[in-house]
Amino acid sequence: MAATTTMATDDFVAQADPYRRELLAHCYRMLGSLHDAEDLVQETYLRAWRAYDRFEGRSSLRTWLYRIATTTCLTALENRKRRPLPTGLGGPTDDPGGELVELPEVAWLEPIPDGMVADEHTDPAAIVGARESTRLAFIAALQHLPARQRAVLILRDVLKWKAAEVADALGISTAAANSVLQRARAQLDQVRPSEDDTPQPLSAEQRQLLERYVAAFEAKDIPAIVQMFTDDAVWEMPPIATWVRGAEHIGRLVDLQCPAGPGEMRLLPARANGQVAFGVYRLEPDGVFRPFHLQVLDFDGAKVKHTVAFFDVSLFPKFGLPDTCPA
Repeated sequence: MAATTTMATDDFVAQADPYRRELLAHCYRMLGSLHDAEDLVQETYLRAWRAYDRFEGRSSLRTWLYRIATTTCLTALENRKRRPLPTGLGGPTDDPGGELVELPEVAWLEPIPDGMVADEHTDPAAIVGARESTRLAFIAALQHLPARQRAVLILRDVLKWKAAEVADALGISTAAANSVLQRARAQLDQVRPSEDDTPQPLSAEQRQLLERYVAAFEAKDIPAIVQMFTDDAVWEMPPIATWVRGAEHIGRLVDLQCPAGPGEMRLLPARANGQVAFGVYRLEPDGVFRPFHLQVLDFDGAKVKHTVAFFDVSLFPKFGLPDTCPA
């Protein structure tokens, strides 16, 4: 009996494990939280393993796992509020030097490392799809949808399931699935990012911009920082609810509110949500650069149009960022 159970477990792991990354991306789209998504992927695999002897193969194992993951996410979302970014809670401040309002009690949207949803062995087309469907603007837009609408839209428009497959997975009629999708699309159209926000390879100008960006922030060169943002650029920094719009306001915010002085920050490159990111380190009194925040950037041509600075430094290990940065 023990040998049979071990064989069944080994078979399940061999068959199911290749889908772990894409299931993590799916749970992340549903929840907007890397930590919660990891927990629910584990829950999905536990539920699937317990039911594996009853898997009849009427659908593919991949589809079966997605059904379990979706149900698990919907259950988890029953008593949870949406995860916003600061821009989803109110308007920008006109006083970048004023008091910053921190809301640690809010469950904020979290970023996800590119490497956790796709690796170098993933099909290139799948990598592009994963990056496009996990971009921060899209994940933030999904958070405006009720949980069931969110699930239907992701299954239909991201995973390209047929309406009948979605209906079967959620235990509703095909007509109901189509109705839910129609409402979800209508609501998402009001908040979704534009088609121009799809990820593109960095241009030579953008690569040069990033070199200047790193140099400007490490030197805390405010005029240079202002020059690299669009006139209507946005800077937000959860768990601080205060955010600003406009290059000049961003410059004033960094100048007046950032506690690090010239030469007291270091930036290390990362990738998050299909976008350029930097782990920012701050010089501490003991002479060591330690995690400060994680910046995720979005471009408009050769300028930055949006930076989200996540001040949850517990995220750094997830992005392969070290505990300290060499001086």
